[in-house]
Amino acid sequence: MISRRLRMTWLLLMIAAASMAFAQTYSMVNIGAPPGDGFAVPRAINATGQITGAAGPGGDSGKSSVFIYSHGKFANLGTLGGDSGIGNAINSSGQVAGYSTNAAGTYRAFVSKGSKLVDIGDLGGGSAVAYGINDAGDVVGSAVTADGSNHPFLYTGGKMIDLGTLGAPQGTDWWNSAQGVNKAGVVVGSSYTGSDQDPLLGFAWFKGKMFAMGSLGGGMSQAYAVNNRNQATGIAYLANGSAHAFITDPTGKMKDLGALAQLGASWGFGINDSGVVVGQAQTEGGEDHAFVWNGKMQDLNELVPQGSGLTLIEAESVNDAGQIVCSGEDSQGNLHSVLLTPQ
Repeated sequence: MISRRLRMTWLLLMIAAASMAFAQTYSMVNIGAPPGDGFAVPRAINATGQITGAAGPGGDSGKSSVFIYSHGKFANLGTLGGDSGIGNAINSSGQVAGYSTNAAGTYRAFVSKGSKLVDIGDLGGGSAVAYGINDAGDVVGSAVTADGSNHPFLYTGGKMIDLGTLGAPQGTDWWNSAQGVNKAGVVVGSSYTGSDQDPLLGFAWFKGKMFAMGSLGGGMSQAYAVNNRNQATGIAYLANGSAHAFITDPTGKMKDLGALAQLGASWGFGINDSGVVVGQAQTEGGEDHAFVWNGKMQDLNELVPQGSGLTLIEAESVNDAGQIVCSGEDSQGNLHSVLLTPQ
C-alpha cells in the first residue's frame, strides 16, 4: 500500500511537472533580410533549422524571390524568371517547394535542386502552385486542369498526379488544394464538396483515396499540415459560426484547440511529430497574434523576451526540436522574420 506521504509527494511532483510544461519560454532572433532586400517573410522551418520564404525590396515594387536562411546566412534562389516567388516548405535535405511567376507572369509550382528552381509542370491548365514537401522530395499543391478547374496534386517520381476532389464543381478556385504531405505519403488539404451542407472540407488522401475530415459542427474546414504520426492541423468551423484551430488523431477525429479570445478565431498552420501546433489567433482586442499549442493554447508574445519592438502576429511552422518560425510586425507595420528557440 502506498503511504499517505508518498501519495502527497507524487501529487506535488505531478503538479510541478505540469507547471513546467506550461512555462516553456523561447529565445527570439530577428533574422532580418538578405543583403539589399527590405523584407523577408518566413514560411517554413526544417529539422536542422533552415528557413524558407520570400524576400524582396519592399515598397510598391511587387517583387520577391525565394530564400533559404541557414545558420545565420541567406541564400537567394531567385524565381522562375518572373517578378515574384516564395518558398512555402523545406525538407530535411534543404529542398524547397513553392511557387513563382515565370517570364510570362504565370504562376508555376517548383522544387529546388541545389540552387536552381525547377518547374514541376501542371495538370493541363497551364498554372500550378506548391505548398508542401516531404523528405522524399514529394511535392503537393494545387494546379489548373485542362477544363479550367483547380485540383489538388501530388508530384512524385517526376510526375504530377491529380488527386481529385470531394465533389467540387468545375471551375472552383485554389481552395481545392493539397497543403501538406508526410513521409508515408499521406496528403492533407481542402476541397469543395458540391454540397450546400458542407461546402468546403479538409481532406486526407492516401494511396488513391480521399477522405473528408468533417468539421467541428459548422460544416467547413481546411487542413494545412500533417506530421509523421498522421496528425493534421488547420481550421474548422463550429456550430455557432466561429472558427478554431484543430488537431486530428491518426483516426481522423478532430479536436478543438480553442482560441485566445472568447469569440476570436484561430488557425493551425504547423505541427511537429510531438503534436505541437503553431498558428495564428485573434486576441480579445481583435489583434492577430502567433500561438503555440501543446495541450494548451498560449500567446507566443507572452513567452519571449520583452522589449524587442515586435509583435509576433503569425507562427508559420515548428520543427521537432520545437523551433518556431514567425512573422513579426514592428510599430511602423513592417514585417520581420523571427526564429524562436525553446529555452
